[in-house]
Amino acid sequence: MSATGGFWPGEAPAAEQEDEQATAWPGPHENEADAEEPRAEAQAEPAGSTVAEPAAEPQVEAEQEEPEPQVPESHAPGELDVRDGVAVLEGSPAGAERTVGVVVSRFNGEISNRLLESALEALAEAGVAEERITVMPVPGAFELPIGAMALAKTRRYSCVVALGCVIRGETAHFEYVAGEAASGLQLAGLETGVPVAFGVLTVDTAEQAEARVDKGADAARAALEMADLFSQVRKQARG
Repeated sequence: MSATGGFWPGEAPAAEQEDEQATAWPGPHENEADAEEPRAEAQAEPAGSTVAEPAAEPQVEAEQEEPEPQVPESHAPGELDVRDGVAVLEGSPAGAERTVGVVVSRFNGEISNRLLESALEALAEAGVAEERITVMPVPGAFELPIGAMALAKTRRYSCVVALGCVIRGETAHFEYVAGEAASGLQLAGLETGVPVAFGVLTVDTAEQAEARVDKGADAARAALEMADLFSQVRKQARG
């Protein structure tokens, strides 16, 4: 465009330039506000053009929480399926004519007393007469194995039930006591041939121990079952 407001040469015929000069942009002497409007329009996007919209962010599916695996109850009772024609020896927790020795730890006495009461109730329900039960307290769980060994070696008892409670502390004391109690009680049964039931709680807190005091009854029933099983084995060997 020329300084007088006309078009550049070659852009339009001269006749058309005169007509267009009437509608050309105003000069600097006119209202500047009005002059800004065409410039603003000139900066606008041409007709028919589209403005690219920002790409939509991919939708991320909400992570679905996986269901927690179902953990079977530990030490849950179960039945074995043995095919027909195979001989089966199976004990029963029957207490008639059984003599039972119970060795119990005085340490953590509140829990030990409840374990003992639970075991005595189970023995009574199984038919064990009170005069056939002997209870031998020992200082702690560490002394349970030698106490069980002493009872078993007399050969007066059909089985022995060991009861106690070991609660984890801040030192390695727990591992030593719990481990030695378990291995020692097993050794007492292996060396004497008298069933020794493990009724010792090995827990992290006192609350866990209180929730498991019925394990005394479980140990008593296990001892009676093994005593009956051993009796059947001896009878089969003699026959």
